Order: sequence, then C-alpha cells, then structure tokens
Amino acid sequence: MCVQLERSDETGIILSSPQRRKEDRVPEMYYWEAIQKALRQEMDRDPRVILLGEDIGTYGGAFKVTRGMLADYGADRVIDTPISEAAITGICNGAAITGLRPVMEVMFMDFTTLCLDQLLNHAGKFRYMWGGKVNVPFVLRTPMGAGRGYGPTHSQSLESLLIKCPGIKVVAPATPSDAFGLLVSAIRDPNPVVFLEHKRLYGVKGNVQDSPETIPIGKAAVLREGSDVTLMSYSYMVRECLAAAEILGGQGVSACVLDLRSLAPMDDEAILNASAASGRVIFVEEGTRTGGVGAEVVSRVFESRFFDMQCPPVRIALPDVPIPCSPPLERALLPNAQAIVQAALKSVNS
Repeated sequence: MCVQLERSDETGIILSSPQRRKEDRVPEMYYWEAIQKALRQEMDRDPRVILLGEDIGTYGGAFKVTRGMLADYGADRVIDTPISEAAITGICNGAAITGLRPVMEVMFMDFTTLCLDQLLNHAGKFRYMWGGKVNVPFVLRTPMGAGRGYGPTHSQSLESLLIKCPGIKVVAPATPSDAFGLLVSAIRDPNPVVFLEHKRLYGVKGNVQDSPETIPIGKAAVLREGSDVTLMSYSYMVRECLAAAEILGGQGVSACVLDLRSLAPMDDEAILNASAASGRVIFVEEGTRTGGVGAEVVSRVFESRFFDMQCPPVRIALPDVPIPCSPPLERALLPNAQAIVQAALKSVNS
C-alpha cells in the first residue's frame, strides 16, 4: 500500500497543513538533527543501542551527525573505532547476535566496499544459516551521493550493489521526517539495515513529527499527485523530481512524484499503481545507469504493467564514468530537474 503524505513544496520538505493551528505544528529541524533525534530517542529507550564508527565521538562524525553524543552517553555507548571498516562491521555482527543493537557509521558510502564481506556474507545470511534462531539487529549509516566536489572515491551512490543481496534492507530517506521515522524503524528491526543519508540533504530543513509512530520499511510515499507522467526516485533526487513537477505543471503537464524511500524491500504495489495511473514513467537516480536501481524498477513495471504503459519507461542516471572532482564537470554529469522535464515532455508527446 502506498503511503499518502501531506502536501509538500518543490523542495520535497513535508509541510504542515494550512488549517493546522500554530500551536499544533510539528517542530522543524535539519535532516542531520532528525537523524540524531532518532539516535537519541532509541538510545534513551533501549540501553542495548550503541554507536560505533571512526571519529564519531570526540569529533562528532564526518558530517557532525553525532556531535555532542559522546558527552551525553559516554565512551561505552558512543565508541570511536580504529580505521578498519571491515573490522567495525564484524564487531557489529558479533554485538548484534549477542543481544546488542549496534548502529555503525561509515564516513562515506564509497567505503562500504570494505564492509561487503562482513555485511553480505555474514550479517545478511546468519538468520537463514541458523534457521531463524539468530537475529542481526544492526544498522549501517552512511552518507551517499555527489554534488560537493569530493571526487571519484568519496561521491558514489552504490545502493544498487546492496539491493540484490538477500537479508539486507536498504532505505534512503529524502526528508527530515522520513529520516527520523525510518531510522527508528531500522534500529528496531531485527535484520541488518543500510541507512543511506545524502550529503546534500544534511542542511535541508523540514517538519519532524514528535510521535511514537515509525515509518515502516518497504513503503513508498506519493509526494505529489499527477495523471500525465510519473516521476520516481529516492533520496536527494526526489527534490529534483519535485522541482521538475513544478515546472511541468506550469506547462500544463500533471506529474505524479513517487518517493521510493525503501529500496529493499521495494513497495511494488505503489510502484505499479503509480506507473499504471499515468502510463508514463521517468525513473531518476544518482547511481550509474548500468545495473542501477532504475533498471530493477523498470523491469518490474514491464513485467506487471506492460499493457498499461503509453510509452517505454525512461531512466535518468549518472553515466557509467567515475565522478569528477571539478564542480562544473560534476554538475554536467548529475541528473537535474531540467533533464527530467525534457524526458517527461518527450514521453507525454510521444
């Protein structure tokens, strides 16, 4: 089932209802603050939750998400580790199967390649290998994406490597509200979850509901209704889709925007319903095109909604090249609202 959210502006930030009284409005905070809010809430609620990672304590994390938490929770729960992603992941596996709920931070998603053996061959398989007698409640947080000139080894979006691995859940929230709700769900989940945070979202503000309710993993969200074309994405590219939808609206084209939020598992019902409703799909992602998330989504659409489609789905993604350091070259490669608009108009007019 697709989750329907309140109206949103072109930035993708969920807005409070215009009828809501001022005293009833939910607090606004930065994306990074929403993540820390979830971490603090769960650490206060459950003493089994611990944080591990390089420089997350005294330094406060590579992007300062855990700033101030060492002083509040102590070195036995906010643990600075040696520089070895493989070792940290292995420690988290052991901690998880013996009763703790570790949350690991990897400085850049590029470095998750160093975690893959422990993550994919162990964390994702323990429950199956031991007949369901062992759970692995382990969260791996990491910043993804380009747009800040960090170059080819600090800017990648590698989620398509992870979504094909059974036993691993993958989520990529696009708003502060979703970041809070999905991280709480991830920490409480009995399975390993990779939680993707886009670097360009840390400074985005939005309303975050102070509620015990979480956002379930595996549910997409319609951020904008539309009937002519469906724009699908996740994480930062949702903002580009919303900006494109606004431009398209000014040209008389009604665009639906679907935020996947969860990449593994995917919300097939929401994807297929949104595809069939317009008959035209534009999928946008920041990862490389070959073997990407969009390839999987488009395959599912064709398998189940082929005869509902008005034209072939379109994938907009990064070309199959390393990401350059040069800001102008980086901008030239990254998908943007104008490219989405052009693809949508071509689909509508085909």
